[in-house]
Amino acid sequence: RFEKHIYIPLPEDHARVVMFKLHLGSIPNLLTETDYRELGKITDGYSGADISIIVCDALIQAVRKVQSATHFKKVKGPSVSRSNTMIDLFTPCPPGDPKAIEMTWMEVPGYKLLEPQVSMADMLTSLASTNPTVNEQDLENLKKFTEDVGQEG
Repeated sequence: RFEKHIYIPLPEDHARVVMFKLHLGSIPNLLTETDYRELGKITDGYSGADISIIVCDALIQAVRKVQSATHFKKVKGPSVSRSNTMIDLFTPCPPGDPKAIEMTWMEVPGYKLLEPQVSMADMLTSLASTNPTVNEQDLENLKKFTEDVGQEG
């Protein structure tokens, strides 16, 4: 039995933009269309799996912000149990914020915690610590193999 080897290239800019959107899904975020396009451009050479890792790490950063916060402020937001009812919630803020209350996340009742939304800064921080898993040499080897015995898909 002969196996067929098919080379599938890394995603292009527009495909990477779609991947970022798919991985974020319905998770509340602050990214604009311009941010998505920028992420698509600056992740040249990244695979779909690499992009998934970047998004997951950016999501974890929201949790880190909550865990490391020393100050929170009251904001209005939807109740967890009744989304059409607005209640006072607490969200992390800098110590210098005029509405800052010194407390840790352990002092905030779980139903009153408003997690920060994923931002472009979170994505860029994640990107800075995530290298592409495929390097130029790998790509050259795959292209050469495809030319010799494979098929491009």
